[in-house]
This record gives sequence, C-alpha cells and structure tokens, in this order.
Amino acid sequence: MNAPKRPRPEFPKRAVITAGMPYGNKSLHFGHIGGVFIHADTYARFLRDRIGTDNVIFVSGTDCYGSPILASYKKHIEETGEQISMEDYVFRFYKLQTQVLADYDVAPNLYGASAFGESGAVHNKVSEELFKALYDQGTLKIMSSPQFFDPVENVFLNGRQVVGKCPVDGCTSDKAYADECALGHQYMQNELIDPVSTLSGVKPILKDVNNWYFILDDYMDHLKDMVGKMRKEKVRANVTNTIEEFLKPPVIYIKRKDHEMLVEKGVKVGANDIADDGKKPSLTYEFSSLDARDAAREILDAEGIRYRTGKTLVPFRLSGNINWGVPVPSKDGLEDLTFWVWPESLWAPISFCITHLKRQNKPSSDWTKWWLDPEAKVFQFIGEDNIYFYGVAEMGMLMAYLGIHPEDKDNLEKVNFPQLVANCHLLFLDSKASSSSDIKPPMAHELLDHYSKDQLRMHFLSLGLSKKSVSFSPKPFDPSCPEDAPDVVLKDGNLLTNVYNRLLRSCFYTSQKYFDSMVPRVAIKDEMKALIEKAVLDYEHNMARHEFHLVIYTLDDVIRNVSKYWSKYMKMADDQDDNELRASVVADCLYASKVILTLLHPITPSTSEFVREYLDLNESLWSWEYIFEDITAHMSSPDTHRLKFIESKFDFYKKPENQF
Repeated sequence: MNAPKRPRPEFPKRAVITAGMPYGNKSLHFGHIGGVFIHADTYARFLRDRIGTDNVIFVSGTDCYGSPILASYKKHIEETGEQISMEDYVFRFYKLQTQVLADYDVAPNLYGASAFGESGAVHNKVSEELFKALYDQGTLKIMSSPQFFDPVENVFLNGRQVVGKCPVDGCTSDKAYADECALGHQYMQNELIDPVSTLSGVKPILKDVNNWYFILDDYMDHLKDMVGKMRKEKVRANVTNTIEEFLKPPVIYIKRKDHEMLVEKGVKVGANDIADDGKKPSLTYEFSSLDARDAAREILDAEGIRYRTGKTLVPFRLSGNINWGVPVPSKDGLEDLTFWVWPESLWAPISFCITHLKRQNKPSSDWTKWWLDPEAKVFQFIGEDNIYFYGVAEMGMLMAYLGIHPEDKDNLEKVNFPQLVANCHLLFLDSKASSSSDIKPPMAHELLDHYSKDQLRMHFLSLGLSKKSVSFSPKPFDPSCPEDAPDVVLKDGNLLTNVYNRLLRSCFYTSQKYFDSMVPRVAIKDEMKALIEKAVLDYEHNMARHEFHLVIYTLDDVIRNVSKYWSKYMKMADDQDDNELRASVVADCLYASKVILTLLHPITPSTSEFVREYLDLNESLWSWEYIFEDITAHMSSPDTHRLKFIESKFDFYKKPENQF
C-alpha cells in the first residue's frame, strides 16, 4: 500500500523506560499501577513494536532502603513477634510486587531490587563508582548539619521519625518530615516547624552530624538552561514549571508586622532586595546566596521572629547514618555511612540496566549507549511529587558525572537529559489516597476481583493524568455510589468487550458462512484506507507525546467508525444479496481490525495475542514496519490461510463473571 503523506514523529534508535520504584514495605496500591506502571509498560510495549524489541529496555524494581521501610519493619516485629530478617521482610514484598505486575501484564525487562540478588550487588558497585566520580570531580563536600536527636530514647532519628510543618511558604502538605515534606519540598532539618519525635512524642533536639552533600545549588544556571532545552523538546509543562520553582534566588518571607519591627529597631539581615506588593501579608527578602540567607535566619531566630523560606536549590544530601542502606565509601575521615535512599534510588535504574545487560552477556559499560548516546533516549515515568528528585537532583548529578563543572557553560548541549513523564495525582474518590482515611483505598490486586486487567489498563490510560489530577472512582469501592449508577471504570473497557468484540465476531462469522473462513482477496477501498491512515497517525503522534488519554480517544473513534462502516455496507450487501460487496466489506474490516489490533497490542497485550492466534497471523503483525500493509503480509501460508473457527456468542475480550 502507499505510504502515508503525513509527517510521522521520530523515535530514538534505542530507548530506556523506567517506572518509579515502590517502597519495599508493602504490595502495590492502585496508584502505583494506575498512576505510573501501566503508562510506562504501554509506552515500552509501543516502542518495542515501533523500533524493535532489542532496542528497548524497560526497568524498575523495589526500593529496598529508606527510613519508612525500617520503621514498618520494626513495627511489624513489635506487633507480630515474627522472627524475620530485614532482607526477608523486604523480599516478601518484592515477590508480591512482581506478582501484581504480572497480573496486570506489566512486563519490565528487569524488575530488580536495590538490596539483594544480582541487581543488589550491581547497585552497590554502581553506587560506589558514582560516588567516586562525583568526589573526583570536586562536586561533593562534607557539611556539618543538625540532625534530630530524641533525648528520651537517646537515639538519632531518621527522616520519618520526626513530623512537623513544612517551612516552605505556601506549602499545603499534610505531612512534613525531618528534611522533606510529603510534596517533595526540601529543606534543612533546623527549618522544620514544630518538630515532634514519633518515638517519644517529645520535641527532639538538634545535634550536628557530618554528611556528604552534592553541591546542587552551584548548578542553578545549568539547570535553567536545561529547562529551556526541555521546553524545545516539548516536555510536559508540569515538569518544566515545577523545576523552575526551585531555580529561584534564596528568599525568606517575613510578616509585615515583623518587618516593621525590624525596620524600627534598625536590624539589618543582609537582603539584596525586599519586595512588597502591598497586598500580601508578608514581604519577600531576597538573598544573593544560601549562606547569606542562613546568616539572616540566625538573626531572625535571635530576634524571635517566625518566618518561612522559599523554594530554592540547597545542597543535596547523599549520606546518612541508618545502618540499613547502601554503604558509602570511606573518604576524608567519614566512615560507616550509608547513602540516603533518594540519591541511590535515582541511579538504581542504571544499576538495573547494567544487571539486564549482564544477563544478555553484554559488558556493563554498554549502559552508556542507552543512557548517554545521542541516538538513545531515557523516558522516566514518575509521579509529579517526585519531579524535584528526578528533574533537579538527578539532572544536576548527571551533569557533574559527565564532568560539567558549575563554571563550564559550553558543554550543556552534549548532555542527553532523560525525558521525565510525570503524571498528576491519581486520587481516590476525589481525595488524595490515605491508608488512614475512613474508606481505605484498594490495593492493586483487589481491583482484579472486580475488573479484568484490560478494563483497568484502558481506564487508567484514559484518565488524562498528563493534564490534571483525576479521581479514581470504582463502583465496588464507593459506598456512596447508587446501585443503579453505571460503573465509570467500565466505560473504555466496554469499547473492547462490546464494540470491538462485535466487529471481530462479525468478520469471523461472515467469513465462516460465506468464504470458508478465508480472507477475501479484494483490494481495500480508499475510504477504509483513509480512515485507518488517519487513526494510525493520530495514535502515533499522541503516543510520541505520551498523551495516553488521546491514544484511547483515537482508538474509540476508529473502532466505532469501522463498526459503522461494517453496519452500513454489510446491510447493503445483505439487502442486495451481493456477495462481491460482502467480500469487500469483510476484507476492508479485517484489514482495519488487524491494524487496530496492532494499536491495541501495547495496551491489552495478552488479549491481543489471543486475537492474533485466531486470525492465524504471524508476529510481524506487531511490527510498525508493516502497519499499513495488507493482512496477507502477516500470513505464513497465504494460499491456504484460514481464520480459526469460532462458536456462536464467542468473546475475544471477555468480561469477568461478576459483571454479568
């Protein structure tokens, strides 16, 4: 067939897809699956079909370390008395996570673990090598920073053992921990407002502790240039806008009455500029550096003035003193430290890629061909709360690893920055999911008791999380939903279980009845070719932009249009008993159905394979090299080819029993 005239998007020759790593203290909840993994898996499967299976690596894994896991492990031991090691405790959830992913047809090339097995060993080595590279580049420094200490329990507290209020102005987070809040804002521990130890319930004290920090704030200008590059590449606006929020000078917000008191007393805090729009209750004090801002904070503390800080770049802490973690190499007198979970989880996908390559008998150094080569691209699927870590901290460390120093302004173009695909919040019944709420949000495996994996994959992709936060409202889990109300989760799945099913059945039954189950050898009409060409190119452009809701919209449009085509022309054929027209309609709609099946393959992979087997087509069907080819291009023996026989009321896309 003639190639389409419409320009088609370009894709990299090689691609890495990563999905945010779930913590190793629980199975997967609906947000992991519906907010990240299904989107990442769909894109990975699309690229495998589009650029070749061997040119795509999809990795993720269990985030085994971090204070939340340590705290939940200790709580588990206290509540159950079970004698289980930390490693076995995390491994238990790793196995649960891998099973849930398989149940949803999410198929990474490697689902690793940062603490054990081959991927854990590789991760330790990668962590050591990256630390050495950053150290040798002179981008690390030792900082003495205050850490919370519980005077009752006589222990240093990890990040999640301290709760308070976020010091960042305007923050709406419901939880703030030692040095980060639930919305990802970063601050120094001595900035947390009203801290309380979760161990004793008392206010902890601060003691100075030495740790390794990456001088992220020195990369302010580079990160601004990176954002400009991202905008040219049409990276999602929520990514670039969020990154830019941190690329501002250090500021302090002081209430108007406190500002007036400072002026009256003649107290100077060293601000470069003081902004007052006359409307807000606070004034903005802007400083030339973090050191100048922190000197001002000491003055304000001495004056007893409460204040809020603004988002800006601060040194990114690499290490901590939690025993359960990846060891930090001993350097400059600092020993027995472990990596803070966030930085090591940022390079864990590299570790997982190396592990996968080793299993393919390829050298570890090949990871650079996938992550750094200009012909390759990394797509990182994350939740928008994590943009700071992936879009600011990770990018800064990547530039440092590549030898780009803060004063080096000329080499930024050579950096092949990963592309962040950040989804907005997937809410539950119109509010942010929380295990402490009255109505418990479902775990991912619980949804499969009510819906098929195809129905859920279609629904989650349709929600438009690239644009805004969206409520997930499954009827079986919503006590306020009327019994006679439709289940919104089924809407997009019904496109397959109803409309596409009918189209496929009609093609099969008519072929069985009139053409001995053979595909009529009739030229495809221009009307059908034009309809399919438009759908394919719309789909491809939407997939290239990661606009998955528009992908589902495109599928809805083409499936319904082909179904209408069948109804219109088959009625004419039956009314006139015109077997020639009947053959043409079957040929047209089987051609359309096979193209639609290729488009569905990344979204409903298992059922697509099931349909392919009944069509008796070979696996070239999935290759976009043949996307516009006639159906005979995928027949192993065109002269003797027949569709597999189906009984009456046969369903290709099946509904669960409970939906009947």
